[in-house]
Amino acid sequence: MVAAVSRLAAALALAAALAGGALAQPAPDEAAPTAGPGDEPAYQPDQSEPPVMVTAGIEAVRGSGALLRGLDKVTGRTTDIALDLGEARRFGRLEVRLGECRYPAGNPASDAYAQLIITDLVRKQALFSGWMIASSPALSALDDARYDIWVVSCKD
Repeated sequence: MVAAVSRLAAALALAAALAGGALAQPAPDEAAPTAGPGDEPAYQPDQSEPPVMVTAGIEAVRGSGALLRGLDKVTGRTTDIALDLGEARRFGRLEVRLGECRYPAGNPASDAYAQLIITDLVRKQALFSGWMIASSPALSALDDARYDIWVVSCKD
């Protein structure tokens, strides 16, 4: 029980540090790439940032993408969703966009932290915008009656 609590505390500390200023936005005079005609600009990571960052005393490495898993609660089917940074994919009526994916430098298999924006394409509204943690998916979860999406891992 103590180990689980300390793991959760470490995950919360890293998630809070990552959310505190990890996302870089294009400069106002830069043209941001778009996902398609009429779509909002795709997220473009800051390439000048070092691949290993130290936040809250924990070294985190930026992955080149993420593997997510989606569940359709009506059919019971799960689908793996592989995304590169800045990429968006459709899952049912949802669009899933990956901004960042980071993992601890010392133990890449231990955890993954992904910054996601999940939009309902029918209602045209964001259902989730923030960081999801692979080891604690309920800590920051998508709230949708039909779909669940969670982080599996980052990819290099």
